[in-house]
Amino acid sequence: MKLADRIVADADTCSGHPRIEGTRVRVSNILEWLAAGMSAEEIAADYPYISGEDIRAALAFAAHAVDAAPVAAE
Repeated sequence: MKLADRIVADADTCSGHPRIEGTRVRVSNILEWLAAGMSAEEIAADYPYISGEDIRAALAFAAHAVDAAPVAAE
């Protein structure tokens, strides 16, 4: 899966936050729903234009973002 095929960001939509291509659903929305206990199936049922691939892309995007973020020394 290529993240660039599913996750996009532009200043004119969702204030430039990463989102699922072709929607206004932000990566952070998907992460928050998953963290709140929603399953991928529940998300897809509530938002039929979001696929399981989109949800996996959001998780992969978040993993890459966390891995790339520097850790502050204490």
